[in-house]
Amino acid sequence: MSARTGHRVALWAGLAALAVLGGALAVQPAAANPTHANGQIVFGRYNPALDDTVLYTVNPDGTHVQRVLPFAFECPHWSPDGTRIATCGAGQSENGGFTIINPDTGSYRQVPGPKPGLITACYLWSPDATRLACESWSDSKPWRNGIYTIRISDGQDLRRVTFNRHRGNDTPIAYSPNGKRIAFIRSDGDENTLGIFVVRTDGTGLRQIAPEGVTCCGGGWSPQGNDIVFSRHVNPDVHSSIWIVHADGTGLREVPAQPAYGCGGPNEDPEAGGCFDPGWSPDGTRIVFGTGSDDLGRNIYTVRPDGTGLTQVTHGGRAQSNEAPNWGTHPLAH
Repeated sequence: MSARTGHRVALWAGLAALAVLGGALAVQPAAANPTHANGQIVFGRYNPALDDTVLYTVNPDGTHVQRVLPFAFECPHWSPDGTRIATCGAGQSENGGFTIINPDTGSYRQVPGPKPGLITACYLWSPDATRLACESWSDSKPWRNGIYTIRISDGQDLRRVTFNRHRGNDTPIAYSPNGKRIAFIRSDGDENTLGIFVVRTDGTGLRQIAPEGVTCCGGGWSPQGNDIVFSRHVNPDVHSSIWIVHADGTGLREVPAQPAYGCGGPNEDPEAGGCFDPGWSPDGTRIVFGTGSDDLGRNIYTVRPDGTGLTQVTHGGRAQSNEAPNWGTHPLAH
């Protein structure tokens, strides 16, 4: 199963599970945290009983691992102020949508996608927290595939950003800090990634900034606005590793992180793994990422952009999968 197919299967499973839960609960606001303060990390952990991913939060030093809710969600992303988590998947499986979770109270609000026949998996916050960017596709009408944005307050005002002429998928990974551009991963109709692209939110100014071989589905735009981090297969024979490129497409370089199972090891080596789902700390001084493989299990680490200061956050064994980390400003747990 490809990464893209697995992503879609997991999303559909989450959508169906949430549909059983029924109506939404009110969201109670939490106290906002100062902008750019390094707070908690939210991540997904595979739950064998559900055969799906359950969300947890953890301090960056690995302490205070806490389950957010007992049922499945995908694509967790903190709101800019650290009070809420957006996830793809809502109670209306036919059109996708999103769910907004208050991790302090466990309350949540489900919003279905607004367009029949167009599945909108929405999870990426705009910097002003008024809109979400969505990976959107139609199995019957692939020319509708692309990135759309949607209003958070009611799930309406669907706006198209990209058109994928390859009839593949465009997966948004980050807004620029000023909210004017979106970085995304483009794939063709055979699910081969074509690289990382940047586009203005009005759909103009499309530009490729990183080569093919990018892995689905994480990445991040540095808070300072100068760099984009992503994971990449240097060639088909090795696992993925972490890379940084300037927002203008120059300065491509690998982050020399070496967690327990390494990054970018040979596929044929059973003790080698990949590094994936990278993102920035709110203050832009560190990178959070997942590492491992199906056989080795997966864990979450943080590292400085120069590869120093490697810190393991989760400590699951071979049977456990911790992935899709997102670092927010929610106050640390004590």
